[in-house]
Amino acid sequence: MKKNKNSQASPQTAADPKSFPWWMAAFGAIVVAFAIYSPSLSGQFVYDDLNLPFLNDRYARLPFSAWIAGVRPMLMASYWVNFQIGGLDTTSYHVFNVLFHALNAVLVGLAVRKLAGGNEAWLGLLAGALFVAHPLNTEAVSYVASRSENLTVLLFLGAFVAFLYRRSREIDWGTAAVVLVLFGMACLSKEYAVTLPVLLLLTDLYFNEAGPKSNWRVYAPVALGALAGVYFVWGVLTKSTTAGFGLKDLSASDYFFTQCRAIWVYVLKFFVPVGLNVDYDFAISRSLMDHGAVIGLVALVAVSGAAFWFRKEFPLASYGWFVFLLLLAPTSSFVPIADVLVERRAYLPSFGLLLIVAEIARRVPVQRLAWVVPVAVFAVLTFGRNQLWADPIALWKDAAEKSPKKWRVQFQVADALYRNGDCAQAAAAFEQTSKLDKPDYRVLINWAHALDCSGQAEPALAKAQEALQLEQTGQAYAFVGMQHAKAKRYDEALTALNQAIAKDPNFDPAYAYRGNVYALQGDMERAAADYKRAVELNPSNDMAARGLARANRR
Repeated sequence: MKKNKNSQASPQTAADPKSFPWWMAAFGAIVVAFAIYSPSLSGQFVYDDLNLPFLNDRYARLPFSAWIAGVRPMLMASYWVNFQIGGLDTTSYHVFNVLFHALNAVLVGLAVRKLAGGNEAWLGLLAGALFVAHPLNTEAVSYVASRSENLTVLLFLGAFVAFLYRRSREIDWGTAAVVLVLFGMACLSKEYAVTLPVLLLLTDLYFNEAGPKSNWRVYAPVALGALAGVYFVWGVLTKSTTAGFGLKDLSASDYFFTQCRAIWVYVLKFFVPVGLNVDYDFAISRSLMDHGAVIGLVALVAVSGAAFWFRKEFPLASYGWFVFLLLLAPTSSFVPIADVLVERRAYLPSFGLLLIVAEIARRVPVQRLAWVVPVAVFAVLTFGRNQLWADPIALWKDAAEKSPKKWRVQFQVADALYRNGDCAQAAAAFEQTSKLDKPDYRVLINWAHALDCSGQAEPALAKAQEALQLEQTGQAYAFVGMQHAKAKRYDEALTALNQAIAKDPNFDPAYAYRGNVYALQGDMERAAADYKRAVELNPSNDMAARGLARANRR
């Protein structure tokens, strides 16, 4: 591929980034980011946030080494810092996400400025401003569980910018080491960072007259690391229940055909960010002709062909299109993922689309200040989107309006209502959920809790018993035991609670509930033993601690 001499200044002649006050841009990005994300800075944990491991009471007692022992140690290390700062107070988690986002905007700006070449620093400023203000990025920032996105992108883009701003055409060992370290850290945050070597190669093919061989110092070790990363990712995908080739109802071909359409949704939402949704109801294409997948595929081939054909005339746009596809490939190609369309997946790939915008901006004869308009519009939309993310009920009701037939969305509405203490409304919402699809264990047991909370004890017991017919869990048996105890059916209560403990000997509420039953029967010795065991399993179990104190006073 013939290199584009005018697109990217060579490392020898490129202006030093210090020639522009990028520290001012960084400060501005941070101020803007915190302003437009301010509504959600104290937002609650939502959706998959509630499955983060440190929300388990036992996690608080684990050492740092246990936190980072999993597959994403860099990610978990960042959560550990948040946990040390404020426990489960969400503010520091959100502050970190917004800060990472602002820094990512600066890195995007630096990368675009370098790739644009010449004295077009304003294109970098434009790209960074659009990135920090874009509403499509909201999910990747306001969603605590999406730390895996914005932290990975920070490290990924850090490595890429270090590569771009090397001091000479041939990368030296010091810069190569920086790239390698950041690349490794990115891979330890989220697996899709393994695409970095391909991005570096694509960049050299487009913009480096000496070609990739001049940067062998970084390619050789990165290639080995990438191969190891691919091997690791393959192992994860073969074992995961939410992604990989083992998914029961979603084959690789189904996923590929579906992504031929989904990719265009990401493009549309980037250029026209309206109708954003936390949980899309997106139909699966089981064949090339299903739901218009063939149109999406033809369009992808056509645009890719045009991008290659016009690579000399429009180098930034051509390169940007292939960067977009490359960075989207890990999640939007043929490896099945249960959720086929998720906005946060466009967070890093949008860098490629911003390069296309930069190509347009430097060619369209309009005043540069005119670009303030879309940035301002995006900022207003993002602020509004964050008002939704600040309120789980509002967020999921918004999703329910856009995905009215998706049972998971209605379930999340019900769950948000229950967590807010609106028990009667939650019970009604769980009933609505059950009408969209046959209720599973999770729906039934949560429905039971909502009914109990709203004072409907017998219907609650009935729902819990239905749940037990699907899954025999310690949680469900304990709930049944608690309901029997409230009705003073102590023998039935003890039977259910014994079954709960047999199913899950580490489920501390079951011991606390059984301790209550023994106390009601006057058997304080057994009550004290159960309360003590519950506190041993979970020192945060206040009910058990209070019961133990009462038992010891008698």
